[in-house]
Amino acid sequence: MARPPHESWDCMLPGPPSRNNGGSADCHPSGLLAFPSSSSVSVVDSRSMQLVSVLPMPPPTATSSSNTNSAAASSSSSLSPFVTSVRWAPFPLPHDLTNYQHLLLAAGDRQGRIALFDFRLRSVLLWFESDPASKPGIQDLCWVQGRSDWVLASLSGPSLLSIWNASTGRCIWKYDVSPEFFSCIRRDPFDSRHLCAIGLKGFLLSIKVLGDTEDDVVIKEFHIPNDSSELQKLERDASGPAASSPALAVFPLYIVRFSFSPLWKHILFVAFPRELIVFDLQYETSLFAAALPRGCGKFLDVLPDPNNELLYCAHLDGRLSTWRRKEGEQVHVMCTMEELMPSIGTPVPSPSILAVVICKSDSTLQCVGNLYSSGSCSSSFDMDFDNPFDFCDESFYVSKTHLISISDDGKIWNWLLTSEGTEDTHKEATNVGKGADVGEGPVSGTNTNNIDGTADLVKQPDLVKQPDCVTSIRSRSSNSTLNQADLSPKISLVGQLQLLSSTATMLAVPSPSLTATLARGGNSPAVAVPLVALGTQSGTIDVIDVSANAVAASFSVHNSTVRGLRWLGNSRLVSFSYAQVNEKTGGYINRLVVTCVRSGLNRKFRVLQKPERAPIRALRTSSSGRYLLILFRDAPVEVWAMTKSPIMLRSLALPFTVLEWTLPTAPRPVQNGPSRQASSSRDRTSVAPAEASSPKTASSTDSKAASTDEPQDDTSESFAFALVNGALGVFEVHGRRIRDFRPKWPSSSFVSSDGLITAMAYRVPHVVMGDRSGNIRWWDVTTGQSSSFNTHREGIRRIKFSPVVAGDRSRGRIAVLFYDNTFSIFDLDSQDPLANSLLQPQFPGTLVLELDWLPLRTDKNDPLVLCIAGADSSFRLVEVNINDKKTSYGPHPRAIKERFRPMPLCSPILLPTPHAVALRMILQLGVKPHWFNTCSTTKDKRHHLIPGTASGAGDLRSYMIDSPPVGDSVVPEMLLKVLEPYRKEGSILDDERARLYAAVVKKGSAVRFAFAAAIFGDSLEAIFWLQLRHAVNHLMNKLINKSPQKASVQASISELDDASILSRITSKGKSIPGARKRDALQDCGQLKLMTFEQEELWETANERITWHEKLEGAEAIQNRVHELVSVGNLETAVSILLSTPPESPYFSTNALRAVALSSAVSRSLLELAVKVVAANMVRIDKSLSGTHLLCAVGRYQEACSQLQDAGCWTDAATLAATHLKGSDYARVLQRWADHVLHTEHNIWRALILYVAAGALQEALAALREAKLPDTAAMFIVACREIHAEIISNLGDSDDESKSSTKSKQLNLPGLDPENEDVIAVGEFYEQYQRKLVHLCMDSQPSFD
Repeated sequence: MARPPHESWDCMLPGPPSRNNGGSADCHPSGLLAFPSSSSVSVVDSRSMQLVSVLPMPPPTATSSSNTNSAAASSSSSLSPFVTSVRWAPFPLPHDLTNYQHLLLAAGDRQGRIALFDFRLRSVLLWFESDPASKPGIQDLCWVQGRSDWVLASLSGPSLLSIWNASTGRCIWKYDVSPEFFSCIRRDPFDSRHLCAIGLKGFLLSIKVLGDTEDDVVIKEFHIPNDSSELQKLERDASGPAASSPALAVFPLYIVRFSFSPLWKHILFVAFPRELIVFDLQYETSLFAAALPRGCGKFLDVLPDPNNELLYCAHLDGRLSTWRRKEGEQVHVMCTMEELMPSIGTPVPSPSILAVVICKSDSTLQCVGNLYSSGSCSSSFDMDFDNPFDFCDESFYVSKTHLISISDDGKIWNWLLTSEGTEDTHKEATNVGKGADVGEGPVSGTNTNNIDGTADLVKQPDLVKQPDCVTSIRSRSSNSTLNQADLSPKISLVGQLQLLSSTATMLAVPSPSLTATLARGGNSPAVAVPLVALGTQSGTIDVIDVSANAVAASFSVHNSTVRGLRWLGNSRLVSFSYAQVNEKTGGYINRLVVTCVRSGLNRKFRVLQKPERAPIRALRTSSSGRYLLILFRDAPVEVWAMTKSPIMLRSLALPFTVLEWTLPTAPRPVQNGPSRQASSSRDRTSVAPAEASSPKTASSTDSKAASTDEPQDDTSESFAFALVNGALGVFEVHGRRIRDFRPKWPSSSFVSSDGLITAMAYRVPHVVMGDRSGNIRWWDVTTGQSSSFNTHREGIRRIKFSPVVAGDRSRGRIAVLFYDNTFSIFDLDSQDPLANSLLQPQFPGTLVLELDWLPLRTDKNDPLVLCIAGADSSFRLVEVNINDKKTSYGPHPRAIKERFRPMPLCSPILLPTPHAVALRMILQLGVKPHWFNTCSTTKDKRHHLIPGTASGAGDLRSYMIDSPPVGDSVVPEMLLKVLEPYRKEGSILDDERARLYAAVVKKGSAVRFAFAAAIFGDSLEAIFWLQLRHAVNHLMNKLINKSPQKASVQASISELDDASILSRITSKGKSIPGARKRDALQDCGQLKLMTFEQEELWETANERITWHEKLEGAEAIQNRVHELVSVGNLETAVSILLSTPPESPYFSTNALRAVALSSAVSRSLLELAVKVVAANMVRIDKSLSGTHLLCAVGRYQEACSQLQDAGCWTDAATLAATHLKGSDYARVLQRWADHVLHTEHNIWRALILYVAAGALQEALAALREAKLPDTAAMFIVACREIHAEIISNLGDSDDESKSSTKSKQLNLPGLDPENEDVIAVGEFYEQYQRKLVHLCMDSQPSFD
């Protein structure tokens, strides 16, 4: 797959995350998972489980210098600290084509720095102005809505909460709660201005951001009772923690986490290490507490299911417990306990789970599928008889949730959590419609080899045109009685990503010579493969496929640190480790293993019965893979023939310091003429008579040197060595014989006594050496010519020759790794190697442990690529671009290379922004399902697949399902042409999402808009489109009920049984909780974020009442009375008020309310007096008693207004839903919508309320004011379409009452085609389309 030039080879694999990273992880609503790994941030596509990119955290100080005296730059202060928290900014894909910043990521580290990354640019956009002196480590981050824009809240140090302006990076508010230890911070899903932060001891801080200044932040403190005795003991044992250290550093295993309930407002789920608590913010009390289940580890995190009444609790021992809420109360019961770390195939001790996170993008798409793809509409094309996964459907899936877990061995686990119905439930639900979820089966987007059923759709296109399949949650709920208690939660592993398993200790690159053969036998030569092997501290060997930037295999070879690793040819590895038997008596057990990369088999050799006196120091393998040198610390070197059963040839009892085999012979350099080369040699000799000329130049003028470029014997190999006294030599191995190569020795001045030789590289005919004083010497073994220079650095640890291909002008480029873990690149063929060197004293943010060249160059224009193992556990590939003038780092434009991915990266949010906006528009307008070229392994069986070569020949507009109802009809064809490269690659949608789109594409505009919003991660917009149909239904109810024939029309259009509602409202008996059981099959819990209908508001309030029946105390009684009056249960309210003891401060108020409420049955002349009393009580009484008196005398409209004035917006809507109808109820909704739009800044929720209130013109104005031109046009299209469908369903026009209703309701009020605002929206949308087309044409396709 093609990649942009600037990303051809510069890539990075992160090391494994650890406890030092704070257990942080965040999943973007579009499915991109971000988590810290050491000092970097890794981003993974959670559906295909592929690494997208790694963002290294820049070091605290910029230390870039090009001179040779900058060794001090490698001080620890310039190293990047651990990243401890990451959080995606909640910015959706922009509708404004002038602003491209939407994939922004905030990251905090252990030194208190906070960076705002632009993920598209892979760079830091903004640094927040933290205190450089105190360096308070970042504990957690959270985005919150300010007055005009989003702001960032952070927990730093032990007890400091700060709020930052995300545009300027300045702190606008601080609050210190010392001596508390903050643990985590979360945003309220029901109010994006509200967040809470919790401490380790149960301290809870509630914050609401009302503006952009310090005075606009409102706080409230709570305390959640819990057992903190263990923490007190830890505090006593802690030896004076640093004042700036956060809780994750002081108490790494004492973790307190909480989550807001996504289904119930004011409810928090709090997980202390040994206790699970449900806390009610409104009542300021705990509603439920459960102790840690026996036999499992402490709580690590608590995650509520986005759509169901389930809690998922992760434990420190790697388990996951599932808790289900009991019907009618806030009590949770544990129903399952599963393992997140399988016992099979894992080492002992087992790796630790660091973080768990739920992918909410899948949950939003599940809402779309559950609401609009059920029934017979999708079942006919949802089955493929060639796909075994389509027959895993015997279990009846009620819900599917994807959970990601991250372990400290570098593995990312993708789990599918399913809730399955019982057999009886399955039979009941079959009557409603089987196959509610498109793409069912225990296979997620990770294994996208599901069969796309749209082949049948092409044959029978009329299957999805049945309008009666567009059912709603309300109509289905009465047909099914599926209970949450009937569900059976299960878990299955559906995907895994392996990153580096541990900190790298050794790096090995295969450089097979032409004499190397394949391990499986035969005479086929072994070729250079794009594999790099890393030995780690944990004893595993990770084999990296550099073409895919992924770990191809991971072998558990040793029980301790891998101390040496080398390739044998290109398919076998040899490695060693050792363990000391006893510190007193000494002795070592050396373990040597040969690993076959293809089969994964490990074969030990040189197994001794007793410990040895000396440990192994290093391994050296010949380029053919036939010979192995084993170096011991204080023992002779052993020479082994690496046959199928390795044989020791002999031992060499010489005091070696370094040994290196010769590399494969390099081709000859480019020669522009012998006279130029000869003169160059003479000039250099005359200028510097003390030193010999360059070995490269000298050898080109010497016939003997030229003859040695070709191997004299294809079975013999040689190695160079240095002794302790500085003596040099070359030995040749031929079969079982070892003989002196008899090289031509350099002059005596070449050997110096100022430092031992510590590194060496050998490629015939040149030997390059480095010593512990920083000197580099090179020597031509055939001519004896030599030279040297001093690097003015510390001792030299490694020297590596760069690979050479035909046409290269130099064969003398070397990479040098110093003992201070910095490196430089020198060209020994240049006039002054030191002056022309590429010095990299500090690789960005980390130290270099090992390096080597990647031997995959095939052309002289290909860049040199360095493989680097960093001290931050990362593996990096870095390009070294060299031309005749200057050697430099970093990317340079050139021919595009290819990067292999095992499957396309189907993440539309990663497309260039204009192309992403174009795809969103295509999905909204409706494209035929066979346009998608998905990446299944069985694509050849698909009838809908159109070959990429022929797809562009015809009219692309034929792919659209209909002509666009709005905008320019030519634009879709142009956008399809822009998206054609992605379609050919199959990188638009994966199979599962393509199948879902095929199921819903003809179910109406609103559901297509919801699907497009969910794909790009805008969950609130998706929920808005899903609720729009019900809001228009609600509006039509009100409009039609105004007509004289409302009695006859109401039965056909209304979704609510008004008579039953009124009977329940006026009933004086106690309300029965759960009077209508919700349909767990079809209910989408996220829709509760935008509840507006009367029955739903009433049921939600009635459900909450039962949670608080056992609460005591004056404040709790006031809240309970308030809830009872809101739902019309006056009798219970009176009984509670009369039970108030006389000594209570609320006695007089309660008595007055009791009298007034009891007189509500016979409306007396007390109305005027009660109204006056109520007005006075509102001024002085915070318990809103005046509202209750207004309810007692029937002044519900005024009571709602007072509640809204007091900020009780949901309570006002609940009261209105109970007692008000028509325009009175609409006024309450419209005022609520104004508040949500202008104060809470939640445009999607406000739009639903405007529609339900009939204020369509205000909704359109809000969209235009928010600069959403495309959404405004789609809003008009969806509303008209839904309205037309409702009118057409009224029946035949022969019915006089229905025909008159139709004639009166031809157009929705405020959306008439002649309306100036509506006309303006259409014209602006056409301009928007034209501008988008120009931007798309100017942007190059990008697949990463």
